[in-house]
Amino acid sequence: MSAPAATQVTVPNIGDFSDVPIIEVHVSPGDTIAVDDPLLTLESDKATMDVPSSQAGTVVEVLVSVGDAVSEGTPVVMLDAGEGEPTDDGDAAPEPSGAAQQADTEAAAQEPDTERPSSNGSSRPPSSNPSTATPAASELPAHAGPSVRKLAREFGVDLAQITASGPKGRITKEDLLSFVRGGDGASAPAAAAPAPAAQGSGIPEIPAQDFSVFGEVETQPLSRITRISGPFLHRSWLNVPHVTHNDDADITDTDRYRKELDTAAKAEGYRVTLLAFLMKASVSALKAFPTVNASLTPEKDALILKRYYHIGVAVDTPGGLVVPVIRDVDRKGIVEISKELGEVSARAREGKLTGDDMKGGTFTISSLGGIGGTAFTPIVNAPEVAILGVVRSRVAPVWNGTEFEPRTLLPLCFSYDHRVIDGALAARFTRHVAHTMGDERRLLL
Repeated sequence: MSAPAATQVTVPNIGDFSDVPIIEVHVSPGDTIAVDDPLLTLESDKATMDVPSSQAGTVVEVLVSVGDAVSEGTPVVMLDAGEGEPTDDGDAAPEPSGAAQQADTEAAAQEPDTERPSSNGSSRPPSSNPSTATPAASELPAHAGPSVRKLAREFGVDLAQITASGPKGRITKEDLLSFVRGGDGASAPAAAAPAPAAQGSGIPEIPAQDFSVFGEVETQPLSRITRISGPFLHRSWLNVPHVTHNDDADITDTDRYRKELDTAAKAEGYRVTLLAFLMKASVSALKAFPTVNASLTPEKDALILKRYYHIGVAVDTPGGLVVPVIRDVDRKGIVEISKELGEVSARAREGKLTGDDMKGGTFTISSLGGIGGTAFTPIVNAPEVAILGVVRSRVAPVWNGTEFEPRTLLPLCFSYDHRVIDGALAARFTRHVAHTMGDERRLLL
């Protein structure tokens, strides 16, 4: 009898993404995989996502490699379905819908799933002989999305102990929470060790509440950018001991010069804002205090000092906050930076930023000057160790030695990782920025 023909597995519906680069390939020829086992990991401009297998079988050939760009329908592997684990009805499992898959993958953005089976299949049960019975359900790998796996790790729960209620035996978040509360006929492990405090894990969730009992409510989904950035900000806040130092920069003379440049720039179709001056002043301070232009090593016992100056700029868009990076600010002038800021801000608002546009930053500036406020605490954009926030400038009377005179003051809000930067360094760094902003000629030094 001839061997069954190999089946081609393609990229399923991945939402609005196309030409997404592959950053990991999880299978090799000879691996035995189950339905929904991850084949690849893709990285879009905003998130990472796993590509699951639509059927079970043995991998005959891998058709793609790391660095390739794929879209919906791109062939990725050839499977011999005769050697794999059969699905419930003997047919290939249907592809998950774009909305369902995107909900799982976005929750796992920048949180790699450490429980994924290895590329050599060592974490999967051995392939059974086709003539033998299907393995017992308890012997199969747990079937759950990345967000559920992450939550299970935080609770210290073994997914294999949970009874699944989702389609095709998928463990849902409700299944996990029910198990933890003891509603699954079993209680959570009594001696489950909490995740290390340094990682910010294991913090109890705020209890759910039915607000509709108090009045009319409406559920409004978070924007995609907000859903992705929320866990990232939460992780930074939990892991980084934040401190914020505040100071004022007297920008009276610099702002007068900026307005002259801006008047000329309008005729050429771009604008000159204080942000370009702040970026140059920040680079001057980063060179003077290289500890601020650094990151902690994974072991937290050394600093990686960066000899390049790529400044991230928080941009407000209709979908949420994004942080594109302006590279080599130390090598560019005010006019060049201003033009680049205008271009990248426009692409950000149009949703056209790429992943490379938001990588490699060494320091971030978050400006609320166009909106208002007197001060705020920006969250450090880890693995960076500091961030500079600015709000709207104000005119205030300042004593010049003989009398009060009106001066334009710009509030600076410098948040930093206290494991790396102490209060004295923070004060000196912020004062250096303020001093440089006080005279536009200092930006040339």
